[in-house]
Amino acid sequence: MSSSDRRWWALGVLSITQLMVALDATVINIALPHAQRDLHFSLANRQWLITAYALSFGSLLLVGGRLSDLWGRRTSLYVGLTGFALASALGGSAHSFTTLVTARAVQGVFGAVLAPAALAALSTTFGDPKERARAFSIYGAIGASGAAIGLLLGGALTQWATWRWCLFINLVFAAIAIVGVALFVAGGKSEHEASLDVVGTLLGSAGLFFVVYGFAHAVTASWGNDVTWGSLVIGVVLLVAFVRWQQRSKHPLLPLRLIINRVRGGSLVALFLTSIGIFGITLFLAYYLQGTLGYSPLRTGVAFLPLVGAIALSAFIASARLLAVNGPRPLVPTGMLLSLMGMVLFTKLTPHADYFANVLPGLIVTGLGLGLIFAPAIASATAGVRASDAGAASALVNSTQQVGGSMGVALLNTIAVSVTARANRVPAALSGQLSRKVQMHNAAVLATLHGYAVAFWWAAGFFGVGAILTFGLLESGVPEHDGDLAAQS
Repeated sequence: MSSSDRRWWALGVLSITQLMVALDATVINIALPHAQRDLHFSLANRQWLITAYALSFGSLLLVGGRLSDLWGRRTSLYVGLTGFALASALGGSAHSFTTLVTARAVQGVFGAVLAPAALAALSTTFGDPKERARAFSIYGAIGASGAAIGLLLGGALTQWATWRWCLFINLVFAAIAIVGVALFVAGGKSEHEASLDVVGTLLGSAGLFFVVYGFAHAVTASWGNDVTWGSLVIGVVLLVAFVRWQQRSKHPLLPLRLIINRVRGGSLVALFLTSIGIFGITLFLAYYLQGTLGYSPLRTGVAFLPLVGAIALSAFIASARLLAVNGPRPLVPTGMLLSLMGMVLFTKLTPHADYFANVLPGLIVTGLGLGLIFAPAIASATAGVRASDAGAASALVNSTQQVGGSMGVALLNTIAVSVTARANRVPAALSGQLSRKVQMHNAAVLATLHGYAVAFWWAAGFFGVGAILTFGLLESGVPEHDGDLAAQS
């Protein structure tokens, strides 16, 4: 097999790995009510099945990225895939809430090893600008579509099988990926003798933990809660201390040279703001389709397919062809503006909207925008780094998305809930043709939609800010390298 064929097979394997990690953030969501009935845990505890994964995954990404530089990409992928599969098997066979939430936390731990290793392997496998653009277009499209695919897969498995298969399905993905890694992925171990920065690991992991926990706590409590702000403040203080320590460390967990590069900084800003805004789609639109229009979980997942198709079309055709020639600057701001337009379209949703006339246009426009953002931004954020820093750079990309996503869920959900509560306090005009019960129901639906609309406007605002910042920060053409992108050993 030629080296070119080997690279593209490696892309397929790494894309499966990325899909597994990406969809696991949402595939469990639709299964939660069924798991709750089976395992008899409270409504309040449901959130912990999402939070446990987010906390362990988000807080350990920087460590996982550096471990892939020290162990090698292949070893990290083996460890991550095996651990993720075993945790999924434990969760799928769980007969208590404690076992299930523990399995979700362990999934996050091994996901933190897996995600940076996969992206680092991809970034060091493709060096040619044209091949790299095509490869990252595919990888970025899968990453951007992961949440929507998770909703579809979760709905299908829950409806046709059982909620447990939302976890067991990872065994299939992991088995295929492990064989593929053995056949097609090179080791990529750092040539430099280095050790793990223990102090940096403690500061960085603890800082990310408290930041992610603070945002997650805001969802279940409030922004006025002392624990919410206490966690966020502690997290920020620890991250500031982490940055100061990285300036002095001999073997930094996150080399600061990765952050000061202008194009990389602009790409990270794009990923952060997009990760905030994208939850306007996966969260509130899913609520709208099921809660307001009465869609089943499976039908809701199918309804998101045009979003996946639009992302793929945009990423494959535009990003793959234009990124290597024009660089990220013309693409990412344009994607931001298209995503903004999609959010604005969603603000017009009504209680009895027609899917094809009112929902589908927003999905297509937003999908075209996301395809222009994710692939170029991820490719640019990892381009030109030294081979010995590829894992750390990849972890930085994943951490940026995770923190942005956590902030997006907390902020947009809080906005929607508070706006809905205020709208519900406003008495509706009395109508003699409607019973009071029907009138109150209609008022509640309108209040909920008003909350969604305001959240969509905020999401549009994040995309608008992203368009301005990325136009100013990103550059046209091929990004400069931090050093020679050495071949993998």
